[in-house]
Amino acid sequence: MPSAQLQAVHLRNLEPGKVYFDGAGLRLKVKANGNAFWVFRYTRKGVTHDMGLGPLRDVSLANAREQARRLRETLRTGGDPWTQRAQARAHTVPTFRECAERMMETKRHEWRNAKHAGQWESTLKTYAMPVLGGLPVDAVETEHVLKVLEPIWTRKTETATRVRQRIEAVLDWARARRYRLGENPARWRGHLDKLLAKPTRIRTVRHHPALPYAELPEFMAALSEQKGIAARALAFTILTAARSGEVRGATWEEIYGNVWTVPGERMKAHREHRVPLSRLACGMINAVPRFEAARYVFPGQNLRKPISNGAMSAVLKRMGHPDLTVHGFRSTFRDWCAEQTNFPRELAEAALAHVIRDKTEAAYQRGDLLDRRRKMMEAWAKQCWPMNRAGVVELKRRAS
Repeated sequence: MPSAQLQAVHLRNLEPGKVYFDGAGLRLKVKANGNAFWVFRYTRKGVTHDMGLGPLRDVSLANAREQARRLRETLRTGGDPWTQRAQARAHTVPTFRECAERMMETKRHEWRNAKHAGQWESTLKTYAMPVLGGLPVDAVETEHVLKVLEPIWTRKTETATRVRQRIEAVLDWARARRYRLGENPARWRGHLDKLLAKPTRIRTVRHHPALPYAELPEFMAALSEQKGIAARALAFTILTAARSGEVRGATWEEIYGNVWTVPGERMKAHREHRVPLSRLACGMINAVPRFEAARYVFPGQNLRKPISNGAMSAVLKRMGHPDLTVHGFRSTFRDWCAEQTNFPRELAEAALAHVIRDKTEAAYQRGDLLDRRRKMMEAWAKQCWPMNRAGVVELKRRAS
C-alpha cells in the first residue's frame, strides 16, 4: 500500500472508481458516481475490517486523519474500534425509533388528520421497527433498509413503497439534525431503484370502478327513491364531482348562495376550493332537513357529527351496486367531460380540484375559473337528470 500522504490538490481532482491512500490505514474511496468516502482499514485478530469515517463533503482531510489516529491508538492499547464506536453511539446518537417518534411529533401539526399520523406510526411499527428500531440512526445502512423492504416489496408493493418513503423521511430528518452523515440509504432514485423492481412493474393499478355516464339518469332516478341522509349526500357528491370526505365534512357555513367553499384543511391539495352549485345541487341542499343542533349539512345519527365514512358506500350496496365506489363517480364525470363536451381540460381538472403539475401552466392559471365552471356543472346536472322543455326531470327507467 502506498505510504505517500494525500495533498489538498488530490481532493480537487478525484477520478471515479479509484482509491486514494493517505497511509497508516486511511484511504479515500471514490464511487462510480463521483461521491467520495473516507475509510479506515485495519486488521485485528487476523481479520481485516473497513470502517467508514464519513463522506468527503462532510469530513475534511484533517478530520479524517484525526479519526484514524484515535482508532490506531485504540488498536495499540488492545481495544476494538467497532465496539468502541458502538458504545459511543449508544450515548450520543439516538436510535431510529427515537428519531421517528420525534420527527412524527414535529410533523403531526402539518398532517391532514389523525388518521394520516396513525398510518405513519402503524407502518413503521409493523415493518421498520423490528429491523431498524434499536439501531443508532447513523448506523442504518442499505442492507438494513433492504431487510425491511424485500420481504414485502412484491407482495405488498404499495405498502412497501410507503414504508420506504417514511424510512427515507426519518433518515433525512436525522441528517438535518446532524445525527448522521452521508447519503440516505432509503433513497429511491440512483440507489434503491438499482436494487429493487420498479413498483409500477409489480403493482397492478386498480382504478376506482366507475359507472358509465350514459347510465347516470337511470342510476340517479333509482337513487332518488332511496331514503336517508346518506342517499342525499351521495347525490350531492355526484352532482359536485367532489370527494366523499369533502361532502361528509361540509358545513352550512361553507355554503353561501350557489357557491360551496371548502376550506384548505379539508382538501387533498390543502388549498381552498370553491364549488359552483348547479340549480339541481342547490335544490337538493335546500331539501335536506336542517336540524338546529346540526352543524353539518349531512349529519349522522349523532347530529353533532357527519355521516360515517362508509354511509354512502352502504347506499350503493343497497342499490345493488357493490362493485361501484363513491370516488368512481369523479371518473364518470371526467369521462363525460372528455368524450361528450367541448369544455376545456383545465375546467374539468379545476372542477376535480386537481393540482396542475406543469409549473408554467400553473403560473398562468392563478384563478379558479369559477364562472366558466358553473356552465359545465349545469351541463353535468342535466346529464345526471335530463329535463324536458317544461323543466321537469325526465327519468327513463329500463323495463325490468
